Amino acid sequence: MNLTTELTGIRSAAIVGHLRPDGDAVGSCLGLYHYLKTNMPRLEVTVYLEEIPETYRILQGCEEICTDFSEDRTYDVLLALDCADKGRMGKSIKYFDSARKTICIDHHISNTGFADVNEIHPDASSTSEIVLGLLDRSRIPKASAEALYLGIVHDTGVFRHSCTAPSTMEAAAELMRKGVDTSRIINETYYDKTYHQNQILGRALLESILLMDGKIIFSAVRMKEMRFYGVAPSDLDGIVQILMSTKGVEAAIFLYETAPQEYKVSMRSRGLVDVSKIASFFGGGGHKLAAGCTMQGNLYDVVNNVTYYMERQLQPEEQENLL
Repeated sequence: MNLTTELTGIRSAAIVGHLRPDGDAVGSCLGLYHYLKTNMPRLEVTVYLEEIPETYRILQGCEEICTDFSEDRTYDVLLALDCADKGRMGKSIKYFDSARKTICIDHHISNTGFADVNEIHPDASSTSEIVLGLLDRSRIPKASAEALYLGIVHDTGVFRHSCTAPSTMEAAAELMRKGVDTSRIINETYYDKTYHQNQILGRALLESILLMDGKIIFSAVRMKEMRFYGVAPSDLDGIVQILMSTKGVEAAIFLYETAPQEYKVSMRSRGLVDVSKIASFFGGGGHKLAAGCTMQGNLYDVVNNVTYYMERQLQPEEQENLL
């Protein structure tokens, strides 16, 4: 896709990310936003996202993000970033449905291409890396570089995950040359945790349970515990990855309660389990090694349903009958 061609003659554009925006959603949206504002000053650009975690507010332009979805607008083009399907846009979906043209830029393997124009690369480390590849590298402002770097850092786990390719490191190097303070972005947005975040992490680890002879680990946090520690869903980011670091496990499951009898499920895998298939089966999506969904039922029903399909994949005789 040639981004300049797609935006030729366009007067208004909306950029939207997914529900409960993570680092890649925020980074890719703001990275593209600053690039368009700098290089296409006559283009009216609006970013729609739910309230973003406080830690990401070191990025320029956070105060310009629109979190109010009440206004009815028809945009010439809507760019959906890091959204595996239309449903992931949440309240922004009405702008997608009314837009004169839609563009999807994404890296989720479960994305089947729901927009008029689709730029989907399942092998890419992040949507931020894909966005970088669509821009004129000589015209990228520092604000864009900082946002895209943050997005790449978060979706690669600071370049530790298997999605990190040579092209990912080359992309990061290009952004560094724009003057990005890489240490500040990594430390302040990825590693630094508040006292309460560390408390809830400690509880999640303390109450974690090993299943299937230590091949699966899971932990859960209920709403009453979130209220007790004074934390929000964004404060739970990273817990599933720390569970996954447990020696000997093949898959990790972390759940947190979003409403009575409703849980957000995050899953990670070392490779033997394709968690994207499980997430897709339950209405979610993601990647082979990292995926998620929302499920209804009591805690034990949810865990039993997810682990049932993980167990099937871990049994060699079931490999031909995967989801």
